[in-house]
Amino acid sequence: MTLAADTPATTSYDLGSARALSCRECGAEAPLAAEFACARCFGPLEIAYDFPEITRASIEAGPKSIWRYQDLLPVPSDVRSHPNTEPGLTRLIEADRLAAELGVRKLWIKDDTGNPTHSFKDRVVAVALAAARELGFSVLCCPSTGNLANAVAAAAARAGWDSVVLIPSNLEQAKITTTAVYGGTLLAVDGNYDDVNRLATELAAEHEDWAFVNVNVRPYYAEGSKTLGYEVAEQLGWRLPDQIVIPVASGSQLTKVDKGFGEFVKLGLVEDKPYRIFGAQAAGCSPVATAFEEGHDFIQPVKPDTIARSLAIGNPADGPYVLDAVRRTGGAVGHVTDDEVRAGIRLLARTEGVFAETAGGVTVATARKLIEAGLIDRDAETVLLITGDGLKTLDAVSGEVGPTATVPSTSKAVREALENR
Repeated sequence: MTLAADTPATTSYDLGSARALSCRECGAEAPLAAEFACARCFGPLEIAYDFPEITRASIEAGPKSIWRYQDLLPVPSDVRSHPNTEPGLTRLIEADRLAAELGVRKLWIKDDTGNPTHSFKDRVVAVALAAARELGFSVLCCPSTGNLANAVAAAAARAGWDSVVLIPSNLEQAKITTTAVYGGTLLAVDGNYDDVNRLATELAAEHEDWAFVNVNVRPYYAEGSKTLGYEVAEQLGWRLPDQIVIPVASGSQLTKVDKGFGEFVKLGLVEDKPYRIFGAQAAGCSPVATAFEEGHDFIQPVKPDTIARSLAIGNPADGPYVLDAVRRTGGAVGHVTDDEVRAGIRLLARTEGVFAETAGGVTVATARKLIEAGLIDRDAETVLLITGDGLKTLDAVSGEVGPTATVPSTSKAVREALENR
């Protein structure tokens, strides 16, 4: 494992407004480098910044991708001169029909299925790749439950890098295919995600030129999720939502959206106001929801057993920080069964024409449950994050949907089918 050093780094990196690595536990700072754990307390590191002056107008004049927020990310000044997948600036959909079904006044869907490999992971990988290039790496790697595998393989191919991707051997076939097609090295590992992640940590220590995006360059990678928060605020007309529901796997996405909201407030880009954050998990892998319900500050690891495999992280690294963010903002963390996940996928597709993967079903179903429990305010403006495309997890609903009927090629048969529908 690589540890943050107390001595100054010998190499100076161009990583934009990023100033240092800062420990989330003790606050100690270390020079920018490929490090992820504090030398003093072994706490996780994140990026500390000296932000330049930035305005709404300068952001709006920027590229139609996450690079419109380049000055707020730990990336080199020449980031756009290198080939990358240009993710971001995905749709924010006014979801009136789904709002009516759920019984809420105002609802928005942040639809991140429109990214290059059809999930939000393109955001974090683009930032990780840019930082890894500056830090001297040459191979892009990850352990993954699927979406990250797609994004790493595609980003490496676009950049002309080699890639090494580790996945659980029981991953959905669609996600295996949509990773392997990019031509990198794809290793299916016997075991669950936590087994794969442990192996990745070992390999990161053995291969100095391998950048494991969510291991040795994790502090940079994680910052890409802030752009979801930035975009929601910008697309709402430069204001924060009242409530937001976010799926929880490692928990990094939820904590970084919260960080993004806070940075926009500090920079004067949005007005400061209370907002509530809600987390969503599948019942078959819900260690954070369980800790929230039981009032614990720690996460008890679990063995995942759910169709929502992109969320199936039994020992989520950012779990305690999710609890902090949710409790600080007055939110909650809920969980739903696999049947409720399937129903959530179908409800979103039927009402808003958005086909989400299982993680999206978790978000919609959890939102419904929290609304019915009175935890989500029906009268407050709410945003749901939909982070992956349903084409990645067809098996989840393929047994429940199909042709309305099979008919002969006559108009009479069609009429009869419609009458019997």
